[in-house]
Amino acid sequence: MATLEVPCRYCSQTKSVRKHGTGANKAQRYCCLNCRKSFQLDYTYNAYHPGVKEQIVDMVMNNAGLRDTARVLKVGFNTVLRTLKNSNRGK
Repeated sequence: MATLEVPCRYCSQTKSVRKHGTGANKAQRYCCLNCRKSFQLDYTYNAYHPGVKEQIVDMVMNNAGLRDTARVLKVGFNTVLRTLKNSNRGK
């Protein structure tokens, strides 16, 4: 039996990650016992991948249009708008 050491997306721990059921598309979900967050390794929707929200902000700041950004990154137009609205709240 082969074991797969899965690092947590949030805290990078490998020893505290356990299986946590399956998602809607039957992909395996994992739960980190250290930070108490659950995640998947493979997402079908591109907006859930790590780093996409940073790409949205970068593209818009470099004069790419909202619709162009949505088309290039293969995410919804409303996802681009929501990401831009929420990006200024932490600052």
